[in-house]
Amino acid sequence: MQKEELIQLHTLFVQIKEEIQKRMDVNGAFKEYEQLGVYPHHIHKSKNAHKKAIFILGKEIAEVFSHNRLSSLARIAQRLERMEAKI
Repeated sequence: MQKEELIQLHTLFVQIKEEIQKRMDVNGAFKEYEQLGVYPHHIHKSKNAHKKAIFILGKEIAEVFSHNRLSSLARIAQRLERMEAKI
């Protein structure tokens, strides 16, 4: 994927995160993403930094909707965490 495409995907995930925060009480659900400090408008950041942000944000979104550790969304969150660790 090109860097521009990653930034577009990153923007989409941020929009999903913002919608979740508006509609649900999810205090602290996106701490790891916020601590990373890489946002879509940071176009000067590396491609890998945006990939890492996407994986972390995807993991945290999946965790919001997973109801237990064995749910399919919880397994997706675990896979995204393993992929993020490889970057």
